[in-house]
Amino acid sequence: MRFINNCVIYNYNGVDIHYQFFKQGECVNIFLHGWDRDLSDFQKLASKTNESYLLIDMPPFGKSGQIKDWTVFTYANMVMCLCRHLKIKKCNLIGHSFGGRISIIISAMEKDFVHKLVLIDSAGMKPRRSIMYKFKVLGYKIRKKLNLNVDNCGSQDYKKLNSEMKSVFNNIVNTHLEESAKLIEAKTLIVFGQNDQETPLYMAKRLETLIKGSRLVVMKNCSHFCFLERPTFFFEIFERFLREE
Repeated sequence: MRFINNCVIYNYNGVDIHYQFFKQGECVNIFLHGWDRDLSDFQKLASKTNESYLLIDMPPFGKSGQIKDWTVFTYANMVMCLCRHLKIKKCNLIGHSFGGRISIIISAMEKDFVHKLVLIDSAGMKPRRSIMYKFKVLGYKIRKKLNLNVDNCGSQDYKKLNSEMKSVFNNIVNTHLEESAKLIEAKTLIVFGQNDQETPLYMAKRLETLIKGSRLVVMKNCSHFCFLERPTFFFEIFERFLREE
């Protein structure tokens, strides 16, 4: 561990990981943010609970370093290595979108480590694809095969990435976690925005079906960032869930 410009840095296989850690009790709330976001998404929520917390900038975002050839399982292993480094023995895991993917994997594989799980507009479920989408994919493949320009193909998240990160992104979005979700034993709260277009509500319902004993809360008039759009309401249901036996 070292400090760079007042930032706490942990080195994972040559990649600098920026994090913030506040230790007050044995069970730590670990917050994992979404793709192309950073730990600031959860700073207010983490400090408001007045409990132990760990916030991580998932690389290459925030103040963390650049990566290549990572999969979602690499991210999960990085989080676990950092937790062992910090001597965290038990946690409540809170993941938004891409952070939800990582949270699902950790919860499935580290059952004694995760006490409670909160999935917020979580990714990881196989999406339904329209005929129009399939035509776009076919067009992309044809253009690529003919060595035509494909820079304008793909989502906005995809277009802004360099070639190495495009490979990482493709691997992640094509890793579906239904089988992992079935293995989760931690008490689970699933929170989705009613109008989420990035991870639609059918994904929340699928998660609720797959994770035994889980509970789904749908936040009305909210989109993919429901916890930021209605923070007071989200904090209320979040705190109540953490207090439950």
